[in-house]
Amino acid sequence: MSGPLATVALADDQALVRAGLRALLERQGIVIAFEAGDGEALLAQLRDTPVDVVLSDIRMPGVDGLEVARRLRDASDATPVLLLTTFDEPDLLLQATEAGARGFLLKDAAPDDLRDAIVRLAAGETLLQPVSTDPVRARYRYHADDAPRDLFTEREVAILRLLAGGYSNKEIARAMFLAEGTVKNYVSTILDKLDTRDRTRAVLKAITLRVI
Repeated sequence: MSGPLATVALADDQALVRAGLRALLERQGIVIAFEAGDGEALLAQLRDTPVDVVLSDIRMPGVDGLEVARRLRDASDATPVLLLTTFDEPDLLLQATEAGARGFLLKDAAPDDLRDAIVRLAAGETLLQPVSTDPVRARYRYHADDAPRDLFTEREVAILRLLAGGYSNKEIARAMFLAEGTVKNYVSTILDKLDTRDRTRAVLKAITLRVI
């Protein structure tokens, strides 16, 4: 008999939502290692019970899902965070990216999509385009003068996508089998091509210009 597809820590401030997600995921071969009603309790339990993926509501009282992702990233904890929300707001995708979350889904996503997202995050992938990026492009529209100075190489595009996932230079280096200094040089080149010194702004501009 094969083992579970992934083990998950589940956080949502609504007990009924947690119960529904647990029942749904366990039927699909996902093991819920533990549940928490808020981000603080989740982080405390996570110290003693490692999991493959953290599945958290993005909006919770106290420590919310964004703060969970931020604290794990700041602690160099590579456990991927998949955020769920009922809010179809482009800005939330950007906030999730900035916080270091590796995935973002609306709560009305199909059950199979949720299962696949968990499995893919457990395998090291990043899923941060659950909503259309068109509203993002409309809000952060750039003129022709703002187009990149030079075309991007395939490797630069790959690094930009990891930047969009909130990866640090060290994490990008490990993922792409490069020296950290080499990644730093690539990032500098990317920022220069996008005429910005800010990583978050570079990601916004890359989305707007359809580089990623």
